[in-house]
Amino acid sequence: MNILTKAELLLHILRWRLNWSKHDSNYKPDWLTNPKFMSAAEAVKLIQDGDCVISSGMAANARCSIFFWALKERFLAEGHPRDLTWITVGAQGGRGRIPGTMEEIGIEGIIKRWIGGHLETFKAQLKLAQEGKLEAHRMPQGVEAFLLEAQARGEDCIITETGVGTTLDPRVDRGSPVVKGVGESFITVVEDKLCYRFPKINVAIFTAGYADEEGNIYKRHMSCVTESYESSMAAKRNNGKVLVAVSSIIPREEKEIFVPADKVDAIVVNPMVEQTGSIPFRRYWKMFTEGANEDIHEAVEKLKFVNNTLKITPVRTPVELALARMTADLFTRVVPKGALVNIGVGLPEEVCRLIYEEGLYQDVTFLVETGALGGLPAMGIFFGAAINPQKIFTSAQIFHLCYEKLDTTILGLLQADSEGNINVSKRGEGPTNYVGGGGLPDLVAAAKTMVFVGSWMANAQMSIENGKLKIIKPGIPKFVDKVDEITCSGKQALKHGKKAYYCTNVGIFKLTERGMELMEVMPGVDIEKDLIKGCPMKVMLPESGKVPLVSEDIVTGKNFKLSWKS
Repeated sequence: MNILTKAELLLHILRWRLNWSKHDSNYKPDWLTNPKFMSAAEAVKLIQDGDCVISSGMAANARCSIFFWALKERFLAEGHPRDLTWITVGAQGGRGRIPGTMEEIGIEGIIKRWIGGHLETFKAQLKLAQEGKLEAHRMPQGVEAFLLEAQARGEDCIITETGVGTTLDPRVDRGSPVVKGVGESFITVVEDKLCYRFPKINVAIFTAGYADEEGNIYKRHMSCVTESYESSMAAKRNNGKVLVAVSSIIPREEKEIFVPADKVDAIVVNPMVEQTGSIPFRRYWKMFTEGANEDIHEAVEKLKFVNNTLKITPVRTPVELALARMTADLFTRVVPKGALVNIGVGLPEEVCRLIYEEGLYQDVTFLVETGALGGLPAMGIFFGAAINPQKIFTSAQIFHLCYEKLDTTILGLLQADSEGNINVSKRGEGPTNYVGGGGLPDLVAAAKTMVFVGSWMANAQMSIENGKLKIIKPGIPKFVDKVDEITCSGKQALKHGKKAYYCTNVGIFKLTERGMELMEVMPGVDIEKDLIKGCPMKVMLPESGKVPLVSEDIVTGKNFKLSWKS
């Protein structure tokens, strides 16, 4: 990437930072005569006290910022609307740091009840839940997407095995409430399955690229569409309202219509509507659009430069890089060429980076739960989008594809235990420490092979010295006898014949009927002292008693190469 491109990207970042709070809730183009077109301030007046609202979007993609700002302004001025039920599927918060997210309406009184998949980024809402001022619920993202389809058909629930044996299962834990006893569970047991339901949605809000003067909505140039279509159909089935923000007006294109005008009640033209984080549609990046064929290496370098400049991408230690190499090497042994693969956030992104850098990404098809299929998953602030996606589906469509054809998912972890259970949803006590399972319950229910990657201990000090792992100071074990909360059930994985691997700094475990079996160990690790006696999790050794060592090229990175071995 040349100096001119870097300068352009720095200018792009500066422009975004200087304008990221800029908005005008009263803006409306004078020349539009169709009554569907209105200002954001006018549009949010369609939302009434007690309504059930769903907003679409994922992370920095397709954010409903102008609606959040307008709703906040109306509430502060009028005290209405209030006591809303609000539904989200993907993460739409800003961790208390970014303006224009759903945290703008994290004000006591606006939302009474909130149902979401991934909850961690909604710091304002979680604080209200901690204070007893908001009723919070959790559900799997894929199940939520399917519930939208069900409401659009006139049905009120779906019955599935997803979530059986986990914290979502009322036989195991508390069902949907984040806080036990606070709110009725939207999850019940039907024979050996779970029944999920939603309140009836009567307001859907989302953003899109464009509208025509008749009020038809287009997904052209979008990085993802998430739940916008299904949520609109659900709201209209329930005689509700659909509110859309678009960047500009284009001529009618019959074949490209995404949501027809008769399904839309209010359209807000907002020139600041983003394709994805920092990128307004008026300066959209082609790399994120359906069917794009941009130079992938240049695209990766651009995203890397932006993320590094914003300090979003963590600086990985040599121990973490060794863990990523070990996981990527395992990937080549347990995942076949041509596989359909999902990659999670955090350390799994490092694994994806290695798969890309070694050229193996061309032999598999990646998917992102937002709906992007093919290409290379974007990282950092752009997570949820993909570089050169072949197709951009809705969330419901992509989760249907997962349940039909997903081969492998690579996911992070907070804890693992002796039965192979995984906790990714509970970081600590109370709602402010709650993460939510996101799409993990769906992904592990769908995938044939699960690869979990995470640190052996929290806050430990480790180093790589002379080709060996050295544990300088032990930390808090993350591999325990019993996880604090079951987000993925090891018993269910074994029951359905899934392969489950757990990659960590000290080596790789695999789930067997005997328990968590150590299949490879890092040089320098004393199995008896550091693992069997030094870990609360019951560590099983191979029946032969011999555990292969991780190879030196993986440990040090010297002469490391990836090639298919499966």
